[in-house]
Amino acid sequence: MSLETKIRQITANFETTSSDEFLEVLEQIKPFFKSPLISEYLQGKIQKILDAKNQVEKKKQCKTLMPYLDWYLQGL
Repeated sequence: MSLETKIRQITANFETTSSDEFLEVLEQIKPFFKSPLISEYLQGKIQKILDAKNQVEKKKQCKTLMPYLDWYLQGL
């Protein structure tokens, strides 16, 4: 399955997407950022999600990163 397809599935079905699947896709789009600062910022956010204690908190934090998926789709 292509990255674009995965992102479209996540945006259409965010509530049923696992945080692990969401983070996997974020890791795949990180190399597309032109600024290393953005990649570093995103890596910090990913680590914060990984460190979260429960799934509810992970999902809440993942939702705040949805604009990165939109950005990737707009660049296609």
